[in-house]
Amino acid sequence: MSDNIHLFICSGCGIGEALDTEALATVAKDELGVAEVKIDPALCGEAGVAAIRAAIGQNGNRAVLAACSHREKCDAFSFPGRIVTRASLRDAVAWVQPKGEENTRMMAEDYLRMAVIQAQKTEGVEPFKLEISDAILVVGGGTAGLNAALEAAAAGREVVLVEKDAELGGWAAKNHKLFPTKAPWRDLEEPTALKLAEKARSTPGITVHTGTTIKSISGQPGQFDVVLVTPGGEVKFRTGAIVQATGFKPYDASKLGHLGYGKSKDVVTNVEFEQMAKAGIRRPSDGKAPGNVVFVQCAGSRDKAHLPYCSAVCCRVGLKQALYVREQLPNAKATVLYKDIRTPAQWEDFYRRVQEDPGVFLLKGEVTGVEVGADGSLRVLADNTPLGEKVEVPADLVVLATGLVPQAADGEAIRQVRDARAVIAKNDSPPQVEAAKKTLERLGQHEGTEILNLTYRQGPDLPALVYGFPDSHFICFPFETRRTGIYAAGTVRQPCDSLSTAEDACGATMKAMQATKLLADGLAVHPRWGDQSFPDFFLQRCTQCKRCTEECPFGTLNEDVKGTPLPNPTRCRRCGICLGACPERIISFKNYSVDIISSMVKAVHIPEEFDEKPRLLAFFCENDAYPAFDRAAKKGTQISPWIRIIPVRCLGSVNVVWIADALSRGFDGILLIGCKSGADYQCHFIKGSELMKTRSTNIQEKLKQLALESERVRIEELSIDEFDRVPEIINEFAGQIEAIGMNPFKGF
Repeated sequence: MSDNIHLFICSGCGIGEALDTEALATVAKDELGVAEVKIDPALCGEAGVAAIRAAIGQNGNRAVLAACSHREKCDAFSFPGRIVTRASLRDAVAWVQPKGEENTRMMAEDYLRMAVIQAQKTEGVEPFKLEISDAILVVGGGTAGLNAALEAAAAGREVVLVEKDAELGGWAAKNHKLFPTKAPWRDLEEPTALKLAEKARSTPGITVHTGTTIKSISGQPGQFDVVLVTPGGEVKFRTGAIVQATGFKPYDASKLGHLGYGKSKDVVTNVEFEQMAKAGIRRPSDGKAPGNVVFVQCAGSRDKAHLPYCSAVCCRVGLKQALYVREQLPNAKATVLYKDIRTPAQWEDFYRRVQEDPGVFLLKGEVTGVEVGADGSLRVLADNTPLGEKVEVPADLVVLATGLVPQAADGEAIRQVRDARAVIAKNDSPPQVEAAKKTLERLGQHEGTEILNLTYRQGPDLPALVYGFPDSHFICFPFETRRTGIYAAGTVRQPCDSLSTAEDACGATMKAMQATKLLADGLAVHPRWGDQSFPDFFLQRCTQCKRCTEECPFGTLNEDVKGTPLPNPTRCRRCGICLGACPERIISFKNYSVDIISSMVKAVHIPEEFDEKPRLLAFFCENDAYPAFDRAAKKGTQISPWIRIIPVRCLGSVNVVWIADALSRGFDGILLIGCKSGADYQCHFIKGSELMKTRSTNIQEKLKQLALESERVRIEELSIDEFDRVPEIINEFAGQIEAIGMNPFKGF
């Protein structure tokens, strides 16, 4: 019975014109047995909200709001600590269906049934609270790390700053000068890294460890237990969150032999030239002042054979270093060979400043090689110049603008993982393949590093993308990584200049502090920030299949020697991917479970076969697909009346049993829409859509068992801005199912 459920039906925003709300109230009372039904012309108004609050004021009372989408009016309909579900009568029915028709009524009734059963099955959620440390560990003592440490200390947090080198400052401390960071954006500036380092050392609340590495980090956000290896021995402490600011390393110039590196002492990198400028520019081969210095931009960058990406700062560094030549050697010439000059924002003024110098010659072209003569002379060869001719530029000294590689893509672990994958791909020696699989099991499936040395089942460090930068949802959550409570900042996250690095440090530090605050309150971090739920594991039925530990994108689960999952609740992002992965259905949230969704599926009224009213079930990801549907609804685009949509936390949280239940129940087709997967994925939970594709094999097996057509289940991906596609997909799928015919399981 639903005698503690209070139903509130809004008749505003076109709902009352499209639906007979009194008839819906009757269905709710007679069929669903709700305790009370109220119809309000503006449920989100003060009177409507007050009525809801009064109804659920008593413990145990629950509410169903039959109004707009659950993504709308979130502030008005916020009732912390109470069980309130939503039935989208406006966006999912009234705005996308013809007014007053039977199919429109039936759709609204089904959404009511699902919302009521959801309210019945949902249990009250209490936040998972632990004793949380609010200290911040900053790894890396360069520009990003120093700024992060100072920002955290200024906010009153205790900070431990760890740097592997003997001194703080990083690459920035090695600069001769900086390109401008303030108006008028024309003049070179003195480096500030050493002053920043001194400030960090003298700031109360910041403990600095130089010449130090991390032996291990165990535990979970809010309770990270860190072991450092310092010159004085091991140091142990607990911290709440981590900012990784380990910076960059220059691209390995030994791979650029075609540009003369390693063949001539007078071919150097931009990093090496920075040191030369400090001591006075001289040719390494003979100590003489060069008369013509040629700067080769994009040396290995924007090149599929080396670094496919732009390193963001090389153009400005090249222009800066051209001015070094002109300042120290007034009679010398500086030639800059470039693919494109990229000086964004105010640095366009700096570009003009360099152009004004008569001793600096800028030439657009593709450098094809650097020839070294028998006498040691150098010639830089370029093609695709504005004149369409090949060019040879004589040089006394060549400076290669090598790009930035993140300090999160090196170490023995990453090499072992890559080698193991290569062995498995060959698949020609069973013993070697077995050994490679054990290596992957030990180190994790991703390409990790040896910086943080996390004691995570899925690997020792941050999972890295194809170019070595830490994996994250780059657009929506730029500082997040796939390890909750660990935030990347500066050039380890993306190529950037010193100003952007400082801003990055502020952003990452804010996220780290936010994480410890949310964790102290028992709440989730992004993207379900504020969520109090957490997964519960009924381990008595666990078969140690390891699917949950392997498929969790965030390393939430470790496992014991038998393979039993060991939950770390504060690592969890509440995506429910473990719930979708578990074949034994032992994982559930109090407000999101296999039973809740299955019950919602079974609550839908399935017409008889001869009624010729198909029923389609849709699982829409709440992050992209469902918002896209809501946007399409605002345009009033009509969709098939056969569809019934259930939003899910992530497509990866969809358990195959929901699909089996729906087909057995008599649904004629199942539509699943999630975020974009692949290299440029847009899934807020990293790989939910990818996992659903993998599980589609199980779905097809289930269809075969039921002797049903494979076309009855369809998986689609779209981004949030592709809202026009949602009605198209729904209507096309409905037409396809109508052509196939009704599910033969109807009525059984």
